[in-house]
Amino acid sequence: MTIRRAALGGVLIVAVLVVAVLVRQGRDADPLPGPPLRELAAKRGIEIGTAVRGTEQRDNRAYRQLIAAQFSSVTPENELKWYALEPERGRFEYAYADMVVDRAREAGQQVRGHALVWFNQLPRWIRELSSDELRTATEQHIRAVMGHYTGRVGVWDVVNEAILDRGGLRRAPFLDKLGPGYIGEAFKIARAADPKAKLFINEIGADGINAKSDRLYEIVRDLKATGVPIDGVGLQMHSNLRGVAPTFVENMRRFEALGLEIHITEADVGIRLPVTERKLQAQADVYKGIVDDCLAVSACKSLTFWGFTDGRSWIPETQPGMGAATLLDEQLRPKPAFVAVQRALSAG
Repeated sequence: MTIRRAALGGVLIVAVLVVAVLVRQGRDADPLPGPPLRELAAKRGIEIGTAVRGTEQRDNRAYRQLIAAQFSSVTPENELKWYALEPERGRFEYAYADMVVDRAREAGQQVRGHALVWFNQLPRWIRELSSDELRTATEQHIRAVMGHYTGRVGVWDVVNEAILDRGGLRRAPFLDKLGPGYIGEAFKIARAADPKAKLFINEIGADGINAKSDRLYEIVRDLKATGVPIDGVGLQMHSNLRGVAPTFVENMRRFEALGLEIHITEADVGIRLPVTERKLQAQADVYKGIVDDCLAVSACKSLTFWGFTDGRSWIPETQPGMGAATLLDEQLRPKPAFVAVQRALSAG
């Protein structure tokens, strides 16, 4: 009797676990209208991508299906950042990042590694290091991470957000302890770690011509002139209803003249809440402008949205009063912005 009760209890536990998994997985995605974005983008010679949250991709079937169907490139939103990969010096945790990378390979997608050297989302132990220790730890981290993903991650944001709005370099452990040369050194280490990967410097607020983008231009020009291996510039494009900077195309073309690729790496268009139909249409117009401007510059080879559903977006999580910044609503239904991106990719 005891054995039979125990067996029955075991069956019930298994049943509960199965139901829990099914609830988390949810339903299949409803098909989105029109050709997939990745199909349209391929015809225009560019990658179209999205930032991905690994646990959501694992647990939400509809979210996972739409990533595979719509996008040709993915960027792990947090899983490849230093704090996630190396929480203790020399102890690497790749499981969550591997999950995103493996799913991308199954879907035939490019993976963007974001980001190797960044002032934010660092493990605490980084700030306790001496200059020599930090230099060694940085080299070891880049070599270990890129070595682990050689052949699986084809593009890396080697240095992220190194510049202040007024054009100075951002104060951070890397600048304070290693000096401004840390940028070039990071690229040299990255090239040695994976000679075939494309290496990018990525920046926020530098899409138009301004003090920050001028300094970014000077940095990459000097890196190229001194033989530092750099393949491209990432422009993040976190926008709002004010729209795209009028000098965006002009800005991209001066980087193109240096022989660099340009990738739009983190596009979204935040709306001041509450949402209205008028605001949604204005947002669609901004998204159309981003696509049009990328397609106007031959060196713009990739456009990544920083998330694709309002249900999983960093905007309302970090900017009170703002939201609805992506292509699909919280129920994964297409907004005017999605249709606008489709039409912009289809034009011409």
